[in-house]
Amino acid sequence: MSDAFHGKVAVVTGGSAGIGRATARKIAEGGGTVYITGRDQGALTAAVADIPGDVIGVRADSRSADDLDRLFAEVGRCSGRLDVLVANTAAIAAAPLGSITEDVIRTVFDVNITGTIMTVQKALPLLADGGAVVLTGSMAAHKASRGQSVYAASKAGVRALARTWALELTPRGIRVNVVSPGPTETPGIAQLAATPEEREAFFTRMGTGTPMTRAGAAEEVAAVIAFVASDAASHVNGADYQVDGGYGQV
Repeated sequence: MSDAFHGKVAVVTGGSAGIGRATARKIAEGGGTVYITGRDQGALTAAVADIPGDVIGVRADSRSADDLDRLFAEVGRCSGRLDVLVANTAAIAAAPLGSITEDVIRTVFDVNITGTIMTVQKALPLLADGGAVVLTGSMAAHKASRGQSVYAASKAGVRALARTWALELTPRGIRVNVVSPGPTETPGIAQLAATPEEREAFFTRMGTGTPMTRAGAAEEVAAVIAFVASDAASHVNGADYQVDGGYGQV
């Protein structure tokens, strides 16, 4: 896939860290122009400097309609079109039943559902016919984990969105798919643990729950996202690729 994205324009939301950053790197390495978003300007600037190729950082919050309008206005002005959209921004919060607050529900659903819907919807005028949309899901939508009911519900919603959009965008030849990571070492997951020692134990514990006995790497998930977004997956539509080391499969 060394030139899989040659001449293509992509947007990767949440592209300043973790799976988003690794995905942006894959697309840039494949010859694509990549716009990445993030809320932290410092992290965004660092990601742009770190990823070789044609990478543009745009500070944006997927919950903000104004930020999304500004993002896609810049894509339109600089590139004129969009071939690949990776809606990757996500929020996760641990909240067992009995301690779920309205703030937790609002934060998780605003990012994972409202943010995803508005990102894709606002990208539509720029998306080229025959383009690809990839939504980052989660194995939490398929396999229960204590304390993650709100997050799991939001990611089940992402899966439902992809199915419906795959049907709705078929007349334009735009494919919509989900890639669902299982236990994966990312900064977003790491923030669930308070100290470096707790994080190491946390990832080790996550890994032992998979047949491969280790947590995945962001780059492993990104490789699947890049495949699904490329023309190599031209007959893949409405699917959910589960990159989980067998966590939900056996």
